[in-house]
Amino acid sequence: MIRVENLHKRFGGLRAVDGASLEIAAGSITGLIGPNGAGKTTLFNVIAGAFAPTSGRVYLDGKDITGLPPHELFHKGVLRTFQIAHEFTTLTVTENLMMVPGGQRGEGLIDAWFRPALVRAEEARIREKAEEVLEFLGLTHLAGEPAGNLSGGQKKLLELGRTMMVDAKIVFLDEVGAGVNRTLLRTIGEAIQRLNTERGYTFCMIEHDMDFISRLCDPVIVMAEGAVLMEGSAEQVKSDSRVIEAYLGTGLKNRPKVPA
Repeated sequence: MIRVENLHKRFGGLRAVDGASLEIAAGSITGLIGPNGAGKTTLFNVIAGAFAPTSGRVYLDGKDITGLPPHELFHKGVLRTFQIAHEFTTLTVTENLMMVPGGQRGEGLIDAWFRPALVRAEEARIREKAEEVLEFLGLTHLAGEPAGNLSGGQKKLLELGRTMMVDAKIVFLDEVGAGVNRTLLRTIGEAIQRLNTERGYTFCMIEHDMDFISRLCDPVIVMAEGAVLMEGSAEQVKSDSRVIEAYLGTGLKNRPKVPA
């Protein structure tokens, strides 16, 4: 679904992404790991349109999407979440979901003034969709709660829910497990797996929790110093000497476990 070819992104003299090439297969849950400073989030930002690449190309289903802005990629089904959730704090959980679909009739003055029945009908459909999403994620009991009052894990679930309000083709998850307790992390993992198997979502996720990656992801791509170091199963990655070297600066001595 996504193909990245020889991607570079420089900030002055800093090579944040340095010749990265990779593919993300349709229907997969692909993990993206690597030590801090490996270029993972910058790669996400380039693919998702937040940064234009210095050079290289990005393709979606064989079509060049390099440098397209996030709002255009949104309409093509390319969505991303953030390590720090970006909720509308004073709006309710339901209202946060209802904000997502673009081009709503109520956003236009003519429909809002002269076709209020159409606006209300569309709003009812969007609200029904939001209620379905909340039920899927187990957040129905928080529907009327201001989103700013949610815990960190609940906000991550809400971010995942926002991707369900439109026809997402691929979702890039940036450290969805960061700061989340183990119970909610399990809930988030189950939701990702269900979206993948039941609704055909493709995911690519940056994560430092190797247990979480091992449960969900195949394949796992490892980045180091802005480039792709290797790709394989979670078990292959954890035992690879190049990965251990990148994380710990040691060889295979005592076979230390790749840190979560």
